[in-house]
Amino acid sequence: MPGDTRRITRTILVATTNPGKIAELRAMLDAEVEWVGLSDLPPAPEVEEDGRTFAENARKKATVYAKATGLWTLSDDSGLVIDALGGQPGVRSARFAGVEGPDRKTVDCCNIEKVLKLLHDVPPTQRTAHFVCHLCMASPGRVLIEASGTLEGRIIDTPLGDNGFGYDPIFWVPSLGKTVAQMGSEEKNAISHRGNAIRKLKPMLRELLAVAG
Repeated sequence: MPGDTRRITRTILVATTNPGKIAELRAMLDAEVEWVGLSDLPPAPEVEEDGRTFAENARKKATVYAKATGLWTLSDDSGLVIDALGGQPGVRSARFAGVEGPDRKTVDCCNIEKVLKLLHDVPPTQRTAHFVCHLCMASPGRVLIEASGTLEGRIIDTPLGDNGFGYDPIFWVPSLGKTVAQMGSEEKNAISHRGNAIRKLKPMLRELLAVAG
């Protein structure tokens, strides 16, 4: 940013092509590093997210991209866990309905439709759920730091709100009396699973950078 005289000590790759996610991490972590995304580098083979847990997927992406690029790499894996569905969609959250393609809105709608169909006979009190985010940073040789965050809520029948993405329109946060899709970005970041994971990772990253020099 203009007038920013902080010393840039390292370049860190965020394992995503989503500029919004990179901007969010840059703002919330506020570290003296240069953040780059996958689209800023030569094309690399896509990493298959075939882990059984969010942590396994995040570690795999971080370590594979770190080895491929030689850069410290930060990755995340996140999704929705619904108790009445035995933890589904879980690590398959982004592809739960089996629909893929560049139109993310259509994919999201199909995923929501499948969840609501499966929960059709489940009463509201038994629709408890939580979002999970696991962050992992790796060097080309090893995992460096990790952190997880969650957001508790429940699933409602009718999507509400136009903000956010994924399952946000059906994820109700009782303490706030609204869905995640009805929140502004600042309000969402203050309570979200990703925001909670980032806040845990921040002091670990600062210590890591201080030690690495």
